[in-house]
Amino acid sequence: MNGLNPSTRRRLLELPQIQSVWEGDRRSFSQDSATDTPWSDPTLAKPPADGECILWVDGSQGMVRSMDVVPLETGHEAIVRTLLRAMEHPHNPAKPARPQKIVVRDRETLFYLRGVLQDLDITLDYVPDLPLIDEIFRGFQETSNSRPPSLPPEHAEELLERAEQLWNDAPWELLADHQILELEVNRWDLKSVYASVMGMLGMEYGVLLYRSLDSLRQFRERVLSQDSIEHMEEAFLGQDCLFLTYETEGDDEEFDQDFELAEFAEPELKPVFGNLHPLEGIRSFLYDEEAIAFSTILEAMHRFLKQHRRKLEGDNFPAISSRYKISAEGASVSIKVSTLPDVADELFSLVDEADDEIDMPVIRDDLVPENAFLSLGVIPWEMVERMRSQLDHYQPGEPAEAGEGLPVILIQTSRPKAKSMIETIAAAGGIRGICFNPGADPFMGDHYDLGLFQTQNGELHLFGEFGEDDPTHVQARKKWEQRCKKTKGYCGLVIAKGLTGASRGNPNLKDMMALFEVEAISSDELGLGTLERKLAVDGLR
Repeated sequence: MNGLNPSTRRRLLELPQIQSVWEGDRRSFSQDSATDTPWSDPTLAKPPADGECILWVDGSQGMVRSMDVVPLETGHEAIVRTLLRAMEHPHNPAKPARPQKIVVRDRETLFYLRGVLQDLDITLDYVPDLPLIDEIFRGFQETSNSRPPSLPPEHAEELLERAEQLWNDAPWELLADHQILELEVNRWDLKSVYASVMGMLGMEYGVLLYRSLDSLRQFRERVLSQDSIEHMEEAFLGQDCLFLTYETEGDDEEFDQDFELAEFAEPELKPVFGNLHPLEGIRSFLYDEEAIAFSTILEAMHRFLKQHRRKLEGDNFPAISSRYKISAEGASVSIKVSTLPDVADELFSLVDEADDEIDMPVIRDDLVPENAFLSLGVIPWEMVERMRSQLDHYQPGEPAEAGEGLPVILIQTSRPKAKSMIETIAAAGGIRGICFNPGADPFMGDHYDLGLFQTQNGELHLFGEFGEDDPTHVQARKKWEQRCKKTKGYCGLVIAKGLTGASRGNPNLKDMMALFEVEAISSDELGLGTLERKLAVDGLR
C-alpha cells in the first residue's frame, strides 16, 4: 500500500478541520446502473463503457467537493486522489478543508483509507447507505429519463433502414463534400435542403442537410479561415443542418502486455442522427417531424443515386434534376433532387484559395493495408540480431541495445500486401522516423494521438488513431516512451506476413519480411502542432 509523503501529510494537517461528515463512493457506468445516466446525454463527453465515477460530497453542507471518472480497473489510489482534491482544491463554493469524519459504504475502501489517512485526525466509518450520493444519482437518472429517445419509436425502423440503404449506395464514392445536391421538400417547415456528402477521403462518412445555402457557405468559409480548435468549434456549432453520420463499433485497438495486438476487423455500423443550430447547439436525436422529413429525404437521395449513378461516376458533376413521389404519413410527397454544379465550383474555389494561403501537410492513410494486425510492443535484442542478418529488407539504425529490446510497431498482413508496402517505403527512400502527434476533432470535441510514419521524402503516413483518454493506449504509450529512452531515441517498424495462417497475431521469424530501425520523432520535432480534423473539407490539417 502506498502512503502519503510526509510533506503531503504536513500540508493536509495545516488545512482547517471543519465539523462535517463527508461521503465517498465509486460507482460503475454499467448499463443497468443509475450512475450511467449523467453521461447518457449524447451532447456530453462519454466515459469508458467500463468506467466508474468517484464522488466526494459534504453531507453536512449538501455539496459536491470533487468528482472524477476513472477506468474500472483503476485501483484504490484513485479514490484517494479525488479525496485529496476535495480537501485542497474543492469545487466552488467550497473552501479547502479537512473533514472531521468520512463515511463509505465499501469495507475494502474503508480499510484502504484507514491505512493511507492515518495521523490526519479524521474518523473513518462504514455505513450501508450514502443518502446524499444516492440522491445525486437519482437526480441524474430522472434527468436522463426525461430526454426523448434518439429516434421517435414509430419512425425509428424506417429511418434506420433508409440509413443502411444510403450506406449501401455509398454516395461518397461519387460525390465530394463540395458537390451539393438540392432537395426541394416544401413540407415540415423545410423549403429546400442542401445535402453535402462526407466520406470521399475516408475520414468521416455521412450526410449534412443544410437548411440554407448561406449556412453551408458560411461554415466552409469560417472553417477554412480558422486557426484554432476553439474557433473551429464555434464554426461547427454555428451550422444550421440535420446530420447523419456513421459510427463504427468493434474497430477499437486492443493491446496485450508485450505485443499489444490490435486487429482491424470489419466494423459494425451505427447510424447517428441529429440536429445542429446556432441557438440550439448540437443534439444527437430527432423529433417526429425531423425524423419523417429525414426519412423522406434519404429515400429521395437513394432513388436519385440509383437513377443517375453512371452520370456521376469519375469526377463528373453535370446539371441533373429529377422528381420523385415518396410515401410519407399516408400521403404522397413530391421531392425534386438537383445537382448544383455552380455551387460546387464556388465551394471548391474556396478550398483552392485556402490551400494557396496555408501550407497544409498531406497525411496519407493508404500505406498500412486494411484489416492488418497492428501491435505496439518490443522485440528482444537476440531476436533483433537474428532479424538483421536474415531478413531481405533491413534498414539499419543506431539504437543503444539497452532495456528489454527494441520498441517496434509491428504490422502483419498478407504476403502480397506486405511486399507492396515494403516497395512503397523503398520508393520513398525508407522510413525516417515514427511519431505520435496530438490530434483533435473540433466537431465532436475528441482528442487523440495520431500514429505517423515519416518517409525519407518527407511524406507522412497514418498508421493509427488512438483516443487520448483511452487508458490502454495511455499505458502503451508510456511503455513505448520508456523503451525509446533506453534505446537512445530509436524504435523500429516490422512488416510481417501470415495474416490468415497459424501465426496470425503472433508472427514467427520466418513470417518477418522487413525491419526498419528508425528514430522515434517527438511531436515538437515534427512541428505540426495539433492536427485538426476538418469535417467540411473532409480531411486533416
